[in-house]
Amino acid sequence: MSDIITLDALRRSFDDTESVTVLPPLHPGEVLREEFMVPLGLTAGAVAKALNLPRSRIERIVKEEIGISTDTALRLGRYFRTSHLFWLNLQTRFESETLLSEIGAELEGIQPVPEAA
Repeated sequence: MSDIITLDALRRSFDDTESVTVLPPLHPGEVLREEFMVPLGLTAGAVAKALNLPRSRIERIVKEEIGISTDTALRLGRYFRTSHLFWLNLQTRFESETLLSEIGAELEGIQPVPEAA
């Protein structure tokens, strides 16, 4: 037997959906909390003060009660030296995945516009 993996076999392994664990959508507040605030020892109050925002906004984001607005994304990007799009993309992906699970069946019923001949 050969230990060589063919390109086709490798492609099939990626298409095997039974072996894929689907995780729930990742809220941007979890990323803010676990990847930025906890490692840096920051509190919601400290982040809010640095961003000139109400402490309750940061608290609600990290509790995953609200999302990240463009205003907050711009401020987080500046403060943590990331792109504001990093934060907005996290928010957009979370909202899209959440909504897709709610209205996916309805979307299947929408007939796409016919392709041009």
